[in-house]
Order: sequence, then C-alpha cells, then structure tokens
Amino acid sequence: MTEPSHAPLIIDVAGTELTAADRRRLADPLVGGVIHFARNWENRAQLTALNAEIKALRPDLLICVDHEGGRVQRFRTDGFTRLPSMRALGELWMQDALRATRAATACGHVLATELRACGVDFSFTPVLDLDYGESSVIGDRSFHRDPRVASLLAKSLMHGLLQAGMANCGKHFPGHGFVRADSHVAIPVDRRSLKAILADDARPYDWLAGTLTAVMPAHVIYPKVDARPAGFSSKWLGKILRSQLGFDGAVFSDDLSMEAARRIDGELLSYTQAALAALEAGCDLALLCNQSVGEGAPLDELLDSMAAARAARRWRPDAASERRRLALLPRGQALTWPQLAQAESYLRARAMLQI
Repeated sequence: MTEPSHAPLIIDVAGTELTAADRRRLADPLVGGVIHFARNWENRAQLTALNAEIKALRPDLLICVDHEGGRVQRFRTDGFTRLPSMRALGELWMQDALRATRAATACGHVLATELRACGVDFSFTPVLDLDYGESSVIGDRSFHRDPRVASLLAKSLMHGLLQAGMANCGKHFPGHGFVRADSHVAIPVDRRSLKAILADDARPYDWLAGTLTAVMPAHVIYPKVDARPAGFSSKWLGKILRSQLGFDGAVFSDDLSMEAARRIDGELLSYTQAALAALEAGCDLALLCNQSVGEGAPLDELLDSMAAARAARRWRPDAASERRRLALLPRGQALTWPQLAQAESYLRARAMLQI
C-alpha cells in the first residue's frame, strides 16, 4: 500500500532571491510552504520574481506571510496600502457598526488582492484574541474585548479575503489576549477554567467554525485543561477544537523557533521533537521560522530528522492533513498590480479604508 503524501513543514528562505540551499530545501517533499518576512522584501518587482521562482520549483507550495494590518504588516512600501490595526476597526464599530463591517471587508479585500498581485497565497489573519488591555504582544492586533464584535468584524474581514480568493487563519486558539507574558520569550499561563475560556475567548472559534479555513493555536498553557501549551495538546486540538467546536480546517503550529514554545513538560525539545509533538497533538502543519539565515543548519537537521522519523514510523503522513494544506491555496486568477488600478472593487475597497 502506497504511503500518502503529506508536506507538513512551513519554512522560510534566506533573502530576496533563492539560494541553492533554499531551492534544495523547497524541493524536499516534507516542505509544504514558505513564510516570508521583511528581509524577503525589497520591492514589488523583486517579491513577485521571488514568488514566481518558488512556484516554478513547486506550484503546490503555500506562500505565506504575517500581514494583518497595523503594526504587523510585512510589506508597507512601493504601493502597498497601509492597513489599519484591528483595534481601529473595533473603535469604528463603537461609532458606526455597519460602517465598521464594511471597512473590515474592505481591509480583507485590499490585503488579499495586493498580496496575491505579488504572488503571496496566504496571510495568517485574522487575530481572534480578545482585547483585555493586558497583553503587549496582542494589544491593538485585537478587534475588541467583546467576542461578538470580534467575531463579526473577523467574519467581515474574512469575506474580503474570500472576494480575492484567499483563505484565512484565526489565531491564537483558544485565546492569547488574557495573559500578559509574550510567548516569544516566555510561556504565558492562563489559570481560568475551561468553562470560562469557552464562554468568552474561544467563542469566536465556535461561532466561526464553518467559516475559518485555518486556525493557529496559542503558545499558552491553560493548566486547568492541560499541562501542555494548546499547540501541543490533543485535548485542545482534538477534543475541543475539532470534536466539540466542529472545526475541520487546517491547524498550524505557531512558530517552533520560540524557545518558550518548545519547553514542554519541563523539557526543552529540539525543533524536530517539537514538530513531531505538534503533529501528534493534531496540528496539520508545523511552522519553523527564521532558521534559513546563515548556513541554515537547523532547517537541514529538521528535514533529515523528520525523514528519519517517518522511515522509523515515529511519524506517519496524514492524507487528511495534506488535503487541508492544499485547500489553503488561493482560488481564481490573481490580478496583476497594473490591473489593480483599473479594478473597481479594489479601488472602492481602498476608499473605504479612509477611517
């Protein structure tokens, strides 16, 4: 019986054009996508050429970026629209709810149309965390404190993404907004009960389960539910997200390069151990960022070790996970950048963002 294909790793590339090492890694059948950062950006022409080169190697690779708006927007110059923060949309809601939903849809439409014009397939957005005013790492990335407002604005933004043929990713399940610690440098701990979290922070995932195409769990421990962070917890991902809330899209791990994220059950895991733990818990895709710069040895070690784990049956490819990955590729023909200047829907959406 032939083993199913499954490309579970999302990695990065070193710079503004592919190196020989980048090409070799992207050709590896375990790699399912690329995530870009500001270092991969020089201008639109360069980014478009880089993405065309990636797709020429493998058309199935998912080209991703963190491009939410506000302070998390990788590409800001050479014609890219400066998108508002999600908090700005929430503040607009308090003045005029219908105008806010239109602006959120416009934001999603502009975001996705501009990215796709440069060959980017997918953005990790929207943030569904609630704004408690405590978390510096979330802060104005959140729409609102009220899960109803956050859900409705997120759904509007996702509609705008869909208009441009782009999938979406709700993050950070079940909620990162309540804790102060930054999971890039420490493991936040949320000591509330499961009942309290499901009644508040996780409500958007319940209400939007049929609309979300992907979810990214939080690098947060909720000890009254599980001793492991949500992204390594089969209880959170399998029992709660999939079974209880009915989510059937793709689940990404958050960035496994964060040292805090890899400290599980008191032990600091290697990148490979962390990737295997995330996949075993129910993630479809494991994300390892910022390891291609220099020699890129951590990426090579990860690819070699994952291949060895597959050969030893410590990890088995999952056909359902691969279908979920492929479902995130964009739909329909992307507009080119010159075509944007003539596209009425895009021009109307940009005008709506004057908030």
